[in-house]
Amino acid sequence: MTTAYAVGEAITVLAQEIKPTPIAPPGADKLINLVNYLSWIVMLAGIASLIYAGGKFGWERFHGGAVESPKIILGALVGGIIATSAGAIMNGVVTGGA
Repeated sequence: MTTAYAVGEAITVLAQEIKPTPIAPPGADKLINLVNYLSWIVMLAGIASLIYAGGKFGWERFHGGAVESPKIILGALVGGIIATSAGAIMNGVVTGGA
């Protein structure tokens, strides 16, 4: 319960300060290991899609087909940006922006 008193121009807030001490839950190391493996898989998939799109771009350029590879490259880049920024966003949410 927080109570504020105004005396003149000064405001005094009477409240208890809560100092949480975070403790990792049981099995947290296994979950972190799984997330690390998933992040590696996402990175490898992004690299593979860029290599595939580069090869397809060369094939389309050489044979004169419809150019669809820039869409694949753009999708891989946007997916990579989202995948790499997700960790920073979640870290900001968990730690409260500190």
